[in-house]
Order: sequence, then structure tokens, then C-alpha cells
Amino acid sequence: MKDALFYIIASIVDNSDKIIVDEAEENGNIQFTVKLAPEDMGKIIGKEGKVIRAIRNVMKIPAIKQGKRINISLAES
Repeated sequence: MKDALFYIIASIVDNSDKIIVDEAEENGNIQFTVKLAPEDMGKIIGKEGKVIRAIRNVMKIPAIKQGKRINISLAES
């Protein structure tokens, strides 16, 4: 799932070399923290958060198949 998330985000942003995806799992909950360049934050969030919401919905599919919950948060690097 980490690779899929990285691929989706890298195809949207301009500075794909600055993307860092951290993964932590506890009690069946997977926490992804995506660190990217400040100038790319707007592209990932989108108007009214539509882009990040769509990314979260797409990433829910493999998580549900594995019986886990997923959370994606953004941070500036």
C-alpha cells in the first residue's frame, strides 16, 4: 500500500524527489504520514480537500481487503 500511495502522490506533485512516506501500524490501524515540499501541498489538498479525500478513498480499498483501517496525514518536509 505504501508504494501505491507514493505512486499516486508522485504523479500529482512537481517535486516527486522530496516525497517521504512514513508508515506505522498498531492494532490494525495503519497510519501514513506523507511529507512533501510546501509548494506541493496545495496540489495534494485540492479545492476544498477534494484531491486528498479522493486519495484516501482509493487507499481504503486495499486496506479493507486486508481487514485494516487506514489514516493518511500530510506534513511539510
